[in-house]
Amino acid sequence: MAMDDVPGSMGTSAGFALRLGQTIFSSASLLFMAYGVQFYSYSSFCFLVTIMGLVIPWSFTLAVLDGYSVLVTCPVRQKGVLVIIVIGDWVLSFLTLGAACSGASVVDILMKADRSFCPSNMCNRYLLSTIFAFLAWFLSMGSSLFNLWLLPSL
Repeated sequence: MAMDDVPGSMGTSAGFALRLGQTIFSSASLLFMAYGVQFYSYSSFCFLVTIMGLVIPWSFTLAVLDGYSVLVTCPVRQKGVLVIIVIGDWVLSFLTLGAACSGASVVDILMKADRSFCPSNMCNRYLLSTIFAFLAWFLSMGSSLFNLWLLPSL
């Protein structure tokens, strides 16, 4: 396989699918955390909401770029652009992992604590939000690794 044909890198249909998945999972994480739940009582959840708020426009913009590249069959192969994308992916990927881990630890503590701290419907929403954050991180790390793999060939 040639380095230009790395599946999941920018300008491929697999890359588009990864970016679309990131957008969907991070949006779901944000919605489950913020809809009708008082997440602002916990700083870990505020961090998760902030990071998902950054990941959504980043992933959506790159999904649009990937979709356009696939439609016009002209993948992004400028080294400077790809370096910026790789750096942005790595930074947001590590921030997403940190936010998901901190959110999961608070959910674990709340679920093991007395039910007065976290009614079951709120804990379930927090749990779903962190699960979607982990899924968004998994796809983000995958796309950043594929683009990093492509970078030396440019």
